[in-house]
Amino acid sequence: MTAIEVRDVVVCYGEVLALDGITLTLAPGRVCGLVGVNGSGKSTLFKAITGAVRPARGEVRVHGVPPSRARRSGAVAYVPQSEAVDWAFPVSVRDVVMTGRYGRLGFTRRPRRADHEAVDRALDRVGLSDLAGRQIGALSGGQRKRAFVARGIAQEARVLLLDEPFAGVDKRSEATITRLLRESAAGGATVLVSTHDLRALPALADEAVLLMRRVLVHGPPDEVLRPDNLARAFGLDEEHVG
Repeated sequence: MTAIEVRDVVVCYGEVLALDGITLTLAPGRVCGLVGVNGSGKSTLFKAITGAVRPARGEVRVHGVPPSRARRSGAVAYVPQSEAVDWAFPVSVRDVVMTGRYGRLGFTRRPRRADHEAVDRALDRVGLSDLAGRQIGALSGGQRKRAFVARGIAQEARVLLLDEPFAGVDKRSEATITRLLRESAAGGATVLVSTHDLRALPALADEAVLLMRRVLVHGPPDEVLRPDNLARAFGLDEEHVG
């Protein structure tokens, strides 16, 4: 069974080639780490999977349907590298997590008991129940990231996409997020997560993709992290990769 299928996808921003014939298939119940230098196309790949950018060539399917349809159905949850949020706006942590339920609320946008319970469970899982009423901007960087991960959990999506969720977070938040991603995969979700923390990759992911506008290697983390593969992706001599 295939959860994410990317076939020969090319994405351009004007004259800049961001993705060059990407082909990738991911199955349910697994965590896949996405590794590459800045500018290698990681964020663009996420946007292609969510339907935020349209390929110049190729196609993407999420559980067999186009990205736009998967997104509308709530099948895909995306935690971008930086949220477009006015941190001074008077919205609580609970309010932010509740936005993950919007696709299930119907026309009235009135949360029901099941929605409140889903939000409560998500807040508890990320360790933010005690801060549910706090204004989102008052949280630390790691707590903010956990809040947006909780939004994805509350959405109950079958595909979780996370762009650099460990950047700038404290060790507790890193451990919490890693545990949640592993639990989500164990529950049948497909998790694609980009990260620069190569040392933590084997504990985080079942498989990994090394990206440089195209897929260089896709396989077990230990294989992807071989010095010769990293040298290709990062432009280093093998002797400098350790």
